[in-house]
Amino acid sequence: MSPGEIVAIALAGLAAGTINTVVGSGTLITFPVLLAFGYPPVTANVSNTLGLVPGSVSGAVGYRRELAGQARRVLRLGVMSVAGGITGAVLLLVLPQAAFKAVVPVFIAAALILTLLQPRLGRWLLKREVDLERRGSILTGLAVYLTGVYGGYFGAAQGILLLAILGVALAQDLQRTNALKNVLAGLVNGVAGVYFMFAAHVEWGPVAIIAVTSIAGAQLGARYGRRLPPPALRGIIVAVGIFAIVRLLIY
Repeated sequence: MSPGEIVAIALAGLAAGTINTVVGSGTLITFPVLLAFGYPPVTANVSNTLGLVPGSVSGAVGYRRELAGQARRVLRLGVMSVAGGITGAVLLLVLPQAAFKAVVPVFIAAALILTLLQPRLGRWLLKREVDLERRGSILTGLAVYLTGVYGGYFGAAQGILLLAILGVALAQDLQRTNALKNVLAGLVNGVAGVYFMFAAHVEWGPVAIIAVTSIAGAQLGARYGRRLPPPALRGIIVAVGIFAIVRLLIY
């Protein structure tokens, strides 16, 4: 790799680690950069997923205070995320990428609508004394599994999808939901990455660069992201999601 390529990938990894911790969609930064330097799409996707795993761990650690009291949720939903991540990783190497990519913008748009409606839906459920986490746990688990499938396959905007689903399903502060999202997304990337190590071609140079810089970026995201009030965080989610849709439609 040339010095310019190393610097570009490093900056992309730093930005991806930051944005993944705060919202998600960091893949939309690192993935196009790898493509720009001539890496094949599947190889770029695989290497990008592996590289972002340490950043996911770093982001979860950075949000450890908000994870307090959520051990049961992490265990229950984490199992679904792991299963979904494995499924998606297998599909990436079996199905043509264009087949799944066609529905990605639809998924992101649905997530943005849920994110915008989340406060109103939460008030509606509270008014009718509906405990969606208890009464809709099967649906929530299924939604987390399907998000894991998507994340294992491509990963862009996985965080936005999780925030939308969990934001509606869980009656808690958005920052605590964001902390849970970081763990679940990290599990998806982790199991997909392990599978890719044995089943796909990996470019270890970019992986190493993204891994190191995404760790630093995740700490930046955790430090400043938790200070954002829910409306501001929700606004960032929507902005990143719109960018994701436009970027995927253009690419």
